Amino acid sequence: MTDPYKTQRVMRAMRRAAIQRGVIAVLDIGTAKVACLVLRFDRPDGVVETEGVGPMAGQSGFRVIGAATTRSRGVRFGEICAMQETERAVRTALQAAQKMAQVRVDHVIACFSGAEPRSYGLAGETEVHNAVVSEEDIARVLAACDVPDFGAGREVLHAQPVNFALDYRSGLSDPRGQNGSRLACDMHLLTVELQAVQDIVHCVRRCDLELAGVASSAYVAGVASLVEDEQELGAACIDLGAGATGISVFMKKHMIYADSVRMGGDLVSADISKGLQVPMATAERIKTFYGGVVATGMDDREMIEIGSDSGDWEKDRRTVSRAELIGIMRPRVEEIFEEVRARLDAAGFEHLPSQQIVLTGGGSQIPGLDGLAARILGPQVRLGRPLRVQGLPQAATGPGFASVVGLCLATARPQDEWWDFEVPAERYPARSLRKALRWFRDNW
Repeated sequence: MTDPYKTQRVMRAMRRAAIQRGVIAVLDIGTAKVACLVLRFDRPDGVVETEGVGPMAGQSGFRVIGAATTRSRGVRFGEICAMQETERAVRTALQAAQKMAQVRVDHVIACFSGAEPRSYGLAGETEVHNAVVSEEDIARVLAACDVPDFGAGREVLHAQPVNFALDYRSGLSDPRGQNGSRLACDMHLLTVELQAVQDIVHCVRRCDLELAGVASSAYVAGVASLVEDEQELGAACIDLGAGATGISVFMKKHMIYADSVRMGGDLVSADISKGLQVPMATAERIKTFYGGVVATGMDDREMIEIGSDSGDWEKDRRTVSRAELIGIMRPRVEEIFEEVRARLDAAGFEHLPSQQIVLTGGGSQIPGLDGLAARILGPQVRLGRPLRVQGLPQAATGPGFASVVGLCLATARPQDEWWDFEVPAERYPARSLRKALRWFRDNW
């Protein structure tokens, strides 16, 4: 049987090598756009001396030296559907970013939405040897977590210990060196369809680059858009993309749940296109300049010139009231939020101490969206922009760039690196334990 974690292992080694060389590219392959940033690391070993292990840590360890974005082609619902088109878009963005950075990049880390993500909560416990928790005890408790049978054709994308408990004390982030007799651990595992990951590997290789890591867009958007308090107390990040809407829930600075809804801004544009009988490009322009979801008395009188070039003089000079446009957009946006609400309810979001919801992604820029979201998702809704990172051009600071900025932060300080210690697996005779230890060490 082939090792399901082999891809991750190879990518992890490449990521380390690229960071040591000092330059790496990050790529967000979306349905509407492909965004690429080239990062230069200040420290050759990629290690950043910063307190804490959250995404805020290590922000000063790198600087953006190249940035580019291009229209995405060949991607639907966040997944590649036409390889050559996607390859052309990726190549265009990468070449433009490399030109700006004036450096050649060999390795790239990519993020994507879609691919049917599934979250699993795992638990394991073990006896502590010698009364003080050592790295070997942590390795054993992580190995004791029962990895579920998530089925063929699935790949582990993220796996993070989110909580440790020592005897009667829970909520420990790092129990090493503490006294106790029984150690327990909760772990979050996220799997996606293997095919989607393989498509991205293939696409990047066709661009003469090596893929040094993959991440879920929902996860990295949360890393970029949630402030530290929100990540600590509990918050959901809703990443409204063009083809898919990503959902991630954070608690105690870790992602504890992720999902994706196969609906996004493109569906709103498609509704406008059908409702007004205009091409998709015109519908997109009307949505961007005049769109909204809350109608006021003024909107009946505000007329929008549709303007198209069909050759029919009457048809090309049509106007529509903004209230009519809102009437087309609102039901679809409500449908997306209703689906997001259903996913959050299924995940038990209402049991978290904080009910904060942060909207980000390109689709979150529709005026009045936060008010509509507050009615459907709960009162504590805010619009989120990605954190500022060094060297990031002004044009890439909007909510549409939350994923690519979050990917920079996750690359600079991956949560897994903190737990990356060598464990002499041979000390434990059990074959399954050794295998799990190897999986943990090589993939985190």
